[in-house]
Amino acid sequence: MDRIKYLISVLFIAFVLTGFSQENITWDVLSNVKFESKYYKNIDEYLWYPTFGEEVLALEGKIIQIKGYLIPVDMEEGIYVLSANPYSACYFCGNAGPESVMSLKFKTIPKKHYDLDEVATFEGELALNDSDVNEMNYILLNCREVK
Repeated sequence: MDRIKYLISVLFIAFVLTGFSQENITWDVLSNVKFESKYYKNIDEYLWYPTFGEEVLALEGKIIQIKGYLIPVDMEEGIYVLSANPYSACYFCGNAGPESVMSLKFKTIPKKHYDLDEVATFEGELALNDSDVNEMNYILLNCREVK
């Protein structure tokens, strides 16, 4: 009986640890998405509509860590974008697309003001966006910098 209790305890701990641990991901993982042009009547424009791949869908709602280049949008309000590529190297040129940028939504406005193209790693809950045209396709909720 003690052996069964021990095995159940080990399995429970393993389940808890895997369920609540963060995943370190790369921008390559987030490139598992396809885009097609879609007309949005409310803004009278065609925009790219994402269809997320299975690998990306499996990450939705999970705590992830990702490293990238910061793009300050409004430092006073704590609005930043994280990019796979540096802004100084034309972050949205070449092979880059909507899958190479992510909105950072901090728990509280960071006291630190991040510089353009500063490299940092952030942790937070990954949210996927396919409906709000005013937001990025990838959003890191309740994020914080990981040192």
